[in-house]
Amino acid sequence: MLHYAAEILPSLLSGAWMTVRIFFWTLIVSIPLGIFVSLGLMSKFSPLRWILKFYVWLMRGTPLLLQLIFVFYGLPIIGVIFQRYDAALFAFILNYTAYFSEIFRGGFQAIPKGQYESARVLRLTRGQTLRRIVIPQVVKIVVPSIGNEVINLIKDSSLVYVIGLGDLLRAGNIATARDVTLLPLVLVGVIYLLMTAVATFILRKVEQHYRTWR
Repeated sequence: MLHYAAEILPSLLSGAWMTVRIFFWTLIVSIPLGIFVSLGLMSKFSPLRWILKFYVWLMRGTPLLLQLIFVFYGLPIIGVIFQRYDAALFAFILNYTAYFSEIFRGGFQAIPKGQYESARVLRLTRGQTLRRIVIPQVVKIVVPSIGNEVINLIKDSSLVYVIGLGDLLRAGNIATARDVTLLPLVLVGVIYLLMTAVATFILRKVEQHYRTWR
């Protein structure tokens, strides 16, 4: 059993690397975009606000699996063609930006209006107010909710198998079908558990940091 596990581990780790890449780039891009979209959702410019509300409603109201299929298999019908990896990233970023935007919007709305008035007294610009006063407090508020989405993202990354991308779950499925054994899927589960354990540890450290930041 150990010999067989050692044989299939390289392919599983290769799939895990693809999973980590999708996870990493989705977070790096969708969190900043989520902040900008959340600000747009609170904009006084009605057309922008309604467009963004429709976008968030669409992304949150339809399954990520459907969005992946639509991007990779549907968009080529109108001439928009993505490679598998690019299609997965595009769909994941669109989806998670919508979720993060709602989380950040709640965080921004939780900031007392007095904070903004104090910033005006100090003659801070809107950008300085956001960067130095508002966003640090918002981050402290939203970290637990962001943490839940981070864990979900690790698990959701397995959905890319539907467009034939060689992620961790696909590698495990191939080995299981070829060798007629459940061991590859057990190893896949262990690797996912390790990834979520690492993410949970980091998130707890971040929460502790912002708990002491008052």
